[in-house]
Amino acid sequence: MSNTMELSKAELVKRAQAQMQTQLNITERSAREKLAITCRVLFDGGHDSGLAGQITARGAEPGTYYTQSLGLGFDEISVSNFLLVDEDLRVLEGQGMPNPANRFHSWVYRARPDVQCIVHTHPLHVAALSMLEVPLVVSHMDNCPLYDDCAFLSDWPGVPVGNEEGELISKALGDKRAILLAHHGMLVAASSIEEACVLSLQFERTARMQLLAMAAGDIKPIKPELGREAHDWILKPRRSEIGFEYYARRALKRYPDVLD
Repeated sequence: MSNTMELSKAELVKRAQAQMQTQLNITERSAREKLAITCRVLFDGGHDSGLAGQITARGAEPGTYYTQSLGLGFDEISVSNFLLVDEDLRVLEGQGMPNPANRFHSWVYRARPDVQCIVHTHPLHVAALSMLEVPLVVSHMDNCPLYDDCAFLSDWPGVPVGNEEGELISKALGDKRAILLAHHGMLVAASSIEEACVLSLQFERTARMQLLAMAAGDIKPIKPELGREAHDWILKPRRSEIGFEYYARRALKRYPDVLD
């Protein structure tokens, strides 16, 4: 006989979270491997805009982080293309040049000790939405990882290679996981590489859905308490790891060179 039909929602959520911890296996990968896989996943997810965009993750030593070598598109990046740099963008490990625009990542890492990975890209629908100078609107269950967790910077500071841009972007981000940059693109500041990957994909999908809904009528809001509930449920670390595994399996089938 069933022994769960009388349980509360809170109890069922707790049980499901415990099961995810014990019954689902997660492949062990290095930071470079996860970053390279994320690049290919994001390329397939619409984050392809030539050489624009960066991905970084904290290194083992304070004030260091991994980033891709300048000159490669997300569809070309493999494990060997990652550099270890300091916050002044001096290369500590690897061969190549980091993107000068990575400077604002250094400012975000300084301001946010909780952030372990940053993704900045110019995907089509995010970029189109940014041209309207309107914030991201979360009004669908799937998009709730960004509910009340996406800031908005209405002022475009120009090419983000100076310290001024780093100060402006990090301040506008505040304690959020994401930010929409007017006339520019998006940034995700996550607690793990896996979280950054799935949030970045969701950011672009959310922007696309918003544009479609705006073209059809007025977007109706969801109840704040339900938005926050869905946000917290979907953004559990294990959920991010499981989601990342799905996208990693797809990428590894399509791009066998990603781990080179």
